[in-house]
Amino acid sequence: RTLTLKVKFSDYQQLTRSKTMLAPISELSTIFEIAKALFESIDLENRSIRLLGISLSNLDNAKQTQVIQLPLFQNADITWK
Repeated sequence: RTLTLKVKFSDYQQLTRSKTMLAPISELSTIFEIAKALFESIDLENRSIRLLGISLSNLDNAKQTQVIQLPLFQNADITWK
């Protein structure tokens, strides 16, 4: 039910912003919209971002919850060198 956004800047200073929903978050589009709103609430002051993280907590304890892995690089052509 809680989404936390972590931002670490190039000078290694970091901040976090969180939002807790009344109901569990179950849609990727909802996760995206909450994360986007939290990110847009941050005054970047022309600072460079070194790390951007999203975490979910206060998860639902339903007995019939299906565990899925969300795509990280959907439709991306990634090569490692």
